[in-house]
Amino acid sequence: MNVSRKPSKKPPTPRKGVYDLYWEFAAKRQEVFLKRYNNQPAPWTDDPILGEYKFCNVFRVLDRVSQYMVKEVCYSAEPRTAADALFQIVAFRMFSRIETWESLRSSLGRAPTLQDLADGSFERALAKIKRSGSPMYTNAFIICATDAFGYGSKYLNHVALFSKMFLVDELASKLLAAKSLEDVFLLLKSYPLYGNFMSYQTAIDLNYSEYINFSENDFTVPGPGALRGMDKVFTSLGDFTPAEVVMWMVERQDEEFDRLGLTFEGLWGRKLQAIDAQGLFCETDKYCRVRVPELRSNRSKIKSHYTASGKSTGEIFLPPKWNVDIPISGRFI
Repeated sequence: MNVSRKPSKKPPTPRKGVYDLYWEFAAKRQEVFLKRYNNQPAPWTDDPILGEYKFCNVFRVLDRVSQYMVKEVCYSAEPRTAADALFQIVAFRMFSRIETWESLRSSLGRAPTLQDLADGSFERALAKIKRSGSPMYTNAFIICATDAFGYGSKYLNHVALFSKMFLVDELASKLLAAKSLEDVFLLLKSYPLYGNFMSYQTAIDLNYSEYINFSENDFTVPGPGALRGMDKVFTSLGDFTPAEVVMWMVERQDEEFDRLGLTFEGLWGRKLQAIDAQGLFCETDKYCRVRVPELRSNRSKIKSHYTASGKSTGEIFLPPKWNVDIPISGRFI
């Protein structure tokens, strides 16, 4: 009996030299983090590009805003309901600014709850920040700012959005009932002001918490920066979608680090996940702007320069459910 076999997909075609830079960057950037964490004196790298410019950590959870969010929002010690916790995570990510969250806590006496959203206290606390002239949103990425709910101020549209999500639609219950990380993503993306990027980033944040628990490798949505990186790392994606390319990199990480003779122990034993692998494409795109400038894209320069503080990274907090054994560094700041 003849059994026809489904032809396998054509894999991506690595760009000679640049594909290897993806893995070399990951190893070098993680080495910088580990040296800082272990209180080794600067300089932490002999790579002039890493030494001069600012790059995100290899593992998304290690970046400053994510660290604050995981410790102070996802795993806050304040008493609250599960619905309050999910609202807080969603709201924090929308602003993605620690100072805004601290101002809200100062005005309200604690982190905002759904009751604060319902009785107007949350909106009044945001209005106070607005009047002070302090920035309310991060400048690290662009927040959708259309007047989807009919208000001229961005923050008022977001207050209306949160009210629709959590008070009218009871989104918290739907999130708690989600069957996959993709379900979480799709629930968020069904709302105005949520595109692919913000929906995916917020889904990952929610998944850090104790309330939602899926593998980060179940689903991914590469952002614009990751797509630019893929265009540089590969000459062709073959028959793969961008999401499949990310998963392909996750699956090949041990093989590629070994092939290149690179030391990469991950995050104290935790390997690169899809969210990290897609982020590495974004950082590789930035790195190549200096290292391989002939590979042009719509971004030609790295905006932020790095200034070494000579201090350790401070205490690291990871979701306890990951069961990562974090070594104690010599000094916390």
